[in-house]
Amino acid sequence: MQTVLSKLKILFTERQLRNRLLFVLAALFMFRLLASIPLPGIDETKLNEFLFGNQLVGLFNLFSGGGLSNLSIVLLGVGPYITASIIMQLLTMMFPNLKELYHESGEMGRKKFNNYTRLLTIPLAALQAFSLLVLFKRQGVFPDLTSFDMAVNICIAIAGSMLLMWIGELVTQFGIGNGVSLVIFAGIVAALPSSVSQFFFTFTASQLPTLILFVAVGLLVIAGVILVTEAERPIPVTYARQVRVAGLTTKNANGTYLPLRLNHAGVIPIIFALSILLFPQLIANLLQASANGTLQSIASGITAFLQNTWAYAATYFVLVVLFTYFYTAVTFDPKQIATNLQKSGAFVPGIRPGESTTQYLGSIVSRITIVGALFLGLIAVLPLIARAVTGISALTLGGTALLIVVSVIIDISRKLDAQIAMHEY
Repeated sequence: MQTVLSKLKILFTERQLRNRLLFVLAALFMFRLLASIPLPGIDETKLNEFLFGNQLVGLFNLFSGGGLSNLSIVLLGVGPYITASIIMQLLTMMFPNLKELYHESGEMGRKKFNNYTRLLTIPLAALQAFSLLVLFKRQGVFPDLTSFDMAVNICIAIAGSMLLMWIGELVTQFGIGNGVSLVIFAGIVAALPSSVSQFFFTFTASQLPTLILFVAVGLLVIAGVILVTEAERPIPVTYARQVRVAGLTTKNANGTYLPLRLNHAGVIPIIFALSILLFPQLIANLLQASANGTLQSIASGITAFLQNTWAYAATYFVLVVLFTYFYTAVTFDPKQIATNLQKSGAFVPGIRPGESTTQYLGSIVSRITIVGALFLGLIAVLPLIARAVTGISALTLGGTALLIVVSVIIDISRKLDAQIAMHEY
């Protein structure tokens, strides 16, 4: 308890940490303020009828941080930016020049790469805004939506998404934690009071065993996420130092270890997988309004496939596993770590420095990542399986939200500990 109290004291008394925390709170307050400003011309009755029990809109509302529930000016949330980031990361694996720009061109190259991502966000936001507005118009949410009104609302949605992307980047730079994840986290937490109150208003005594079972499973999921996120494989590392004693040079080996996390990617694979799953659903909804019979049949096929719980769960599982590997490969470079170890006079006992160390670290990361990826994918689809068994549609969104919230809290806690440790030293 004393350690926790001392950390809280440092957090609120040290000016730099306090300013970072206040910046995060101010940014999240601005985001929630933007999420409460609706687009003009909405029929709220039709909107509430359409939102009730709609899984597609529920997932979009998750990404928008609650901005879609009232069709606010930030109804797209950070979804277009996440999709643009995925596309740009995939392009680095296809085009060597883009990979060199991202990994080897220093800070200027990284800034240019980020600018390309921001530019790609604009057309993706326009496409998603148009698809959503067509979908809501078809449901009667916009009773009098002219072409001019459509264009204005699309521009507003693009501007809102870019503004939210900018707020997220500012939080990453000047606050604590990943700004994009915090925006999604804030929307989930903001919707929690209304969800809890709605549940207790409709709660009956016959649902008590089901409630106890769901709480128990939820606690197991939280424990599993924490276990996998915190688990690591220590790689022993020895630093050879030269010590001069009475004019003689001797070598003194100083040992430590390199921690390799079981789940190096954190919550990012879940966010990436959901973003990819949402995109074809948007396209399918857009194509259903087409007069071409072939396009309508393609849209119907995509919709039928994604509405099948088992097909959706299998696709979700595979995407989570693949994105765990993909993001680990992007963020963890065994060659760079091996080079840094060699430059600092360090080596892994029994492994030659250089290429052998690179291959050794790569093989270790591949083996431990498959365990973390499979476990993360299993936890991600567990609510989908429970929904298929019980028929309760709210479990899908609840499980995804739980995964994101727990992972973001762990990430923020780790970064706070790192900031406090830097202050102490």
